[in-house]
Amino acid sequence: MATIELLNNVDHLGVKILTERSLELGDNKMFCLSFPAEFRAAQAYYPVLFYKDGQSGQFMPVLLLGFQSGENLFLQQQGWQAGYVPLDILREPFTIGLQQGERVINIDTSHPRVNSASGEPLFLEFGGQTSYLQQVAAQLETLHHGITDAKVFTQQLLALELIESFVLDVTLNNGQQHSLHCFYTINEPRLAQLSGEQLLQLKQAGYLEAIYMMLASQAQFARLIGFKNQLLASN
Repeated sequence: MATIELLNNVDHLGVKILTERSLELGDNKMFCLSFPAEFRAAQAYYPVLFYKDGQSGQFMPVLLLGFQSGENLFLQQQGWQAGYVPLDILREPFTIGLQQGERVINIDTSHPRVNSASGEPLFLEFGGQTSYLQQVAAQLETLHHGITDAKVFTQQLLALELIESFVLDVTLNNGQQHSLHCFYTINEPRLAQLSGEQLLQLKQAGYLEAIYMMLASQAQFARLIGFKNQLLASN
């Protein structure tokens, strides 16, 4: 269970963060959150989809990392097998919180990356921020604005009926079958029916490019399937 604390240079002066990518350090995720400004970099490696939260009913863009819960096919013995690591992965064990209306950095002190023996220090000897913590703060700020924009992006696409459910059925080399449910993608026939004015509004918001980045990212399903076949062949 997470133990969330407000990051400060008194309680966390000696805290260090393990930054290597590892299943044991919390990277065993099937998908992670994303946002339109990240799509251009992400679509070269990951399928970009929508996920509908079962409790809130809210749709959010995500990057698919595996075919089943706890599976991250990009994480292999050689390290992370993509030229871009998503911000939602990099930001752990930190999150943005609010204190008296101001954004602050929270840390999950129970996260396996958090320790006092090795890794990247957060604070200098007399309490100043390290360059690593400054980098984390910048990443969290980008992620915060990105997720806010992702909500607007999703709302606009829902209003235009551009989000539809889909099922991906995969047969692997060993005959094993996987069926990917609970994700959503762009409704291409509906996209083709939009008026010039609707397309212009999406373009001016920067969302038309994001839509095409999502569609282009579907080519990365082949990458995931290849990783899965390699994993099964090595076991």
